[in-house]
Amino acid sequence: MTPLPPIREVIARHGLSASKAMGQNFLMDEQLLARIAAIPGDLSHKAVLEVGPGPGGLTRALLRAGARVTAIEMDRRCLPALAELGEAFPGQLTVIEGDAMKLDHALVMGGEPFAVVSNLPYNVGTALFVKWLSGEDWPPAWTSLTLMFQREVAERIVAAPGTGAYGRLAVLAQWRARAKLAMKVHRSAFTPPPKVMSAVVHVTPAEMPAGVSARMVERLTEAAFGQRRKMLRQSLKGVPGALDALGTLGIDETRRAETVSVVEFVALARVLTA
Repeated sequence: MTPLPPIREVIARHGLSASKAMGQNFLMDEQLLARIAAIPGDLSHKAVLEVGPGPGGLTRALLRAGARVTAIEMDRRCLPALAELGEAFPGQLTVIEGDAMKLDHALVMGGEPFAVVSNLPYNVGTALFVKWLSGEDWPPAWTSLTLMFQREVAERIVAAPGTGAYGRLAVLAQWRARAKLAMKVHRSAFTPPPKVMSAVVHVTPAEMPAGVSARMVERLTEAAFGQRRKMLRQSLKGVPGALDALGTLGIDETRRAETVSVVEFVALARVLTA
């Protein structure tokens, strides 16, 4: 194993501090980071995409696991620390300075299947997650997503119908993928400690249901959960054909979105896709 200085020492030497504007919170505990890097399974010689590596705490754990890491970082203050990591692991690390929301990740990864492993910046985490789950191309270029979120967001991703946490994220994560809460992380593990607890979610692609447009699933859930307190007959009236589809499927239009299962949303989307 390549000997490296403690992450705390790297941060101090480069004068780094977590940027609130960028939603940064740095992880220092190397044992914890190694556990996160192990969640996707054996990464030896495999391509991994990391968004928001910061000073490279999780990056070094991924490199030690043998991964070939492509890291996207928009905070140029962190680039010298990442460059040092690249020198310690020759040929294993590629750093791209840029905004992950604006990049085509499949293109960045050269068309090769890749795992995503990230301690996501809080301010773009949900948007990136939705981006990875969206689109008609399935299975996706990524083989798994191992992502750190605020615990509240993580619980929304794995939530079951009829619970307060169930919403659009749960449907998008579960209709053609499997999502599980892999690890809870205490706020004290971060520098600076965020006000909330965190958790790691692990998502793997599943078979996409036949005859269903992903765009229709996205549109239905956006409408239904955009007005989640309203009955379906109100929240879905802006989606052409949706109220007729409810009748066709025998779904009571006085129900609210949080009671509609993933299977029922897929069935609705299939009727409207046809």
